[in-house]
Amino acid sequence: MKIVGEGMNIGEAATKAGVTPKMVRHYESLGLLPRVRRSESGYRIYAEAEVHTLRFIRRSRDLGFSIPEIAELLALWQDRRRSSASVKRLAERHVVALERKLEELETMRSTLQHLIHCCHGDDRPDCPILEDLGRVAPGPVAGGRKGAGGRAGKAA
Repeated sequence: MKIVGEGMNIGEAATKAGVTPKMVRHYESLGLLPRVRRSESGYRIYAEAEVHTLRFIRRSRDLGFSIPEIAELLALWQDRRRSSASVKRLAERHVVALERKLEELETMRSTLQHLIHCCHGDDRPDCPILEDLGRVAPGPVAGGRKGAGGRAGKAA
């Protein structure tokens, strides 16, 4: 449904921004996108400003920023008196988190490569991959993934 002269509906706005209508509603519910005005029949009406904000959010998500980080970035983006130092600090923190995640992924990859190398992949039932997965992690597993990283050094 096209709203002539007044803006665009959620589907059109979503398409222009490269997101789904479901994500538009989600971002609105999180407060990342301000509530938009509605037609007399209750349909949301979006302007180019909202589409621009949706593109900003999508690009931020593409770069791996979390929802709270995006909220902070949006606030900085909308504050014309912000200091770029604040934006830079946020981006630098994100890069540190990405580097940590890359290290974790590399450890997981290395462990899996080692286990694959040790597995004969034949008709025998013994399998080092399953044996490793069945081991009890040495200590508490924080976040559900740290155990694999902790075992990786020993298995690799």
